[in-house]
Amino acid sequence: MSANAPPVKRYRREEKDSDASDHGEDDDKYVPYVPVKERKKQQLLKLGRIVQLTAEASNVGKSSSENEHDEENAEEAWGRKFNISLLDQHTELKKIAEAKKISAVEKQLKEEEKILESVAEKKALMGVAELAKGIQYEDPIKTSWKAPRYILSRTDASHERVREKMRILVDGENVPPPICSFREMKFPKVILAALEKRNIRKPSPIQVQGIPAVLSGRDLIGIAFTGSGKTLVFVLPIIMFSLEQELRLPFISKEGPYGLIICPSRELAKQTYDIIQYYCQHLRMSGMPEIRSALAIGGVPVNEALAIIQQGCHIMVATPGRLMDMLDKKLLKLDVCRYLCMDEADRMIDAGFEEDIRTIFSYFKGQRQTLLFSATMPKKIQNFAKSALVKPVTINVGRAGAASMNVTQDVEYVKQEAKVVYLLDCLQKTPPPVLIFAEKKQDVDAIHEYLLLKGVEAVAIHGGKDQEERYRSVEGFRNQEKDVLVATDVASKGLDFPDVQHVINYDMPDDIENYVHRIGRTGRSGSKGLATTFINKATEQFVLLDLKHLLIEAKQKVPPFLGELCSETEKYADLGDGCSYCGGLGHRITECPKLEAIQSKQASNIGRRDYLSNTAADY
Repeated sequence: MSANAPPVKRYRREEKDSDASDHGEDDDKYVPYVPVKERKKQQLLKLGRIVQLTAEASNVGKSSSENEHDEENAEEAWGRKFNISLLDQHTELKKIAEAKKISAVEKQLKEEEKILESVAEKKALMGVAELAKGIQYEDPIKTSWKAPRYILSRTDASHERVREKMRILVDGENVPPPICSFREMKFPKVILAALEKRNIRKPSPIQVQGIPAVLSGRDLIGIAFTGSGKTLVFVLPIIMFSLEQELRLPFISKEGPYGLIICPSRELAKQTYDIIQYYCQHLRMSGMPEIRSALAIGGVPVNEALAIIQQGCHIMVATPGRLMDMLDKKLLKLDVCRYLCMDEADRMIDAGFEEDIRTIFSYFKGQRQTLLFSATMPKKIQNFAKSALVKPVTINVGRAGAASMNVTQDVEYVKQEAKVVYLLDCLQKTPPPVLIFAEKKQDVDAIHEYLLLKGVEAVAIHGGKDQEERYRSVEGFRNQEKDVLVATDVASKGLDFPDVQHVINYDMPDDIENYVHRIGRTGRSGSKGLATTFINKATEQFVLLDLKHLLIEAKQKVPPFLGELCSETEKYADLGDGCSYCGGLGHRITECPKLEAIQSKQASNIGRRDYLSNTAADY
């Protein structure tokens, strides 16, 4: 070898001695190309050797058995890294990920829980003074009423059988037994005769369980479909309690009321007042002491209510606006009031009366028996309402928000411009009386005018009309002097028109709860009814999805154009009763438009409160 030969050649030959001999390559040729993966593998091998040498150095002084064990572990570790194919590694990682992965349903439920928790009210529905002083009532109010001994002696299993037969669901501690006749509830003969006059011979399911619970002094959340007789559950006990108080110690001037009933609309308050008056008159005619009841609602002079308060008032029926006004001006005191009932409670809490209710609670001077009733009460309202109640009994007849099974629901696709003309065809489906609902006041006026022009005996009510006209219209329709009543949702909550055979929804309401209340004006007290609803492209998709699932639940015919609709969250339909915020069956709380609307309104309305936006009828 010459001295001038470049040293690179020598180094290259030394590095590839074996390779050159293996491949029979010439010394002058370069080392063949090695793929990236192969080079990395060789580096790992080298690194492995270095790690092994380090481990051997650190293992000096260890026993031979310990060293063998470490070597096995090292081999296993390196085997996982470079002896397993990438495909196998991928499969193994996938299995591990799937084992850890939360299923889609669980994920959905967790997300819903978080949302419900974030919108849940943290502040209890109690009076300001009670919250400030930390007053907590532990036990329900005691009353003198007891169920008959032979009913109390029955086993819990027999009580459960009665509830099961009537499809009554109860929740709470020491629930009073169900009683299946008014006589066994210990009502006086005069009340039984008054019930008989109205063809009420047997209590309905909500009355079977509700009346004994209220007579026992228990706080109550009562949920039952419209037309199921909820009003009697709170009316009859307050009449009996007031009678008992009057017999023990007669009410003096400016004393009372003993019982307070709050309703969301004037029409419902007037209807409840009339029912109370009916039974009180029967008691007076039989020689019992007079039970005085007052009505405090907007649009009516306050003098009549003040005249009753001046004599000593037992029962007051009021709307929140007028009641707040009277309390504020000290025209009314709740010092002796021990009975509070909120009819259509969820609508009041939802409609922004929550702060007013909390303020009303502050006027009470002691513990009261609190009752909440509605046909639609989502879990959010139930949980919130429980904060105001003491060991409450929850009575549920059917699903909260379910439509009455006595109503046949027809859904028809009608173009916007053809609606008014098509109304006349719809009126032919059944004999009068017929109720027509529309969302807007101007629609109500337009329909009313059109029907009058066509010779139909029709009347109309909405929040824009004065109270006198509203009374005349409702009474004319109730007494069957008029055939058709056209109304906004003012007439949809709780109003009882016993003989209405047909309800027409001129437009689908934005809220499925309003739809349930509307169609509940027919098919009452066990009779059958028909509801026709017009829908078209103007109707929101989420409302149509809720309607579709409501029809499926009530075993009604689903029209093809509704059946074709489907949503992302329909796969979670098996999880339970739809949206836990508003009760709609066609969506979950994660997609609740009502919640979205409320949150965006709160964001834009921070620091301001608009009573008129929700409840123009009552202010």
